[in-house]
Amino acid sequence: MRRRCLLAFGAMVVCLQLVACGSVPSLATADVAEPNEPGSIADSLGIRVEGLRLSAAGSMLDFRYRVLDATKAAPLLNGKTQVMLLDEARGAKLGVPDTPVLGRIRQTARNNNILTDRTYFIMFGNPGKALQTGDKVSLLLGQTKVADLMVQ
Repeated sequence: MRRRCLLAFGAMVVCLQLVACGSVPSLATADVAEPNEPGSIADSLGIRVEGLRLSAAGSMLDFRYRVLDATKAAPLLNGKTQVMLLDEARGAKLGVPDTPVLGRIRQTARNNNILTDRTYFIMFGNPGKALQTGDKVSLLLGQTKVADLMVQ
């Protein structure tokens, strides 16, 4: 049992490193939503960001959001849509880990069953604990970019 846990942990570390080296789609035509503007994220993505916090002793980031409009939030809960965090100051690209045991560590909606006024999560890898409390990152969702999210 201990050996399986160590193998799963090792596989997760390798996946985190591979995700960190992934590519980011071109942002030339991306829509940018500024979280400081009232209602901009709610208008564009149908969500309210509840927090981006360090987790797992700083090796992961826990992104929590509440769905306000199920139709607009559907791309965020689509498992095929690539979601990444971009730390423009360091050039780091953080993705969702895909572990052999757990799969992708994010919530998705099956059969478009998205509940409004419910909090959902996405876990992002933070290899090398590069991001710390107070750092600002951008959330990339396909061609949409949400800038200036602060790590709490």
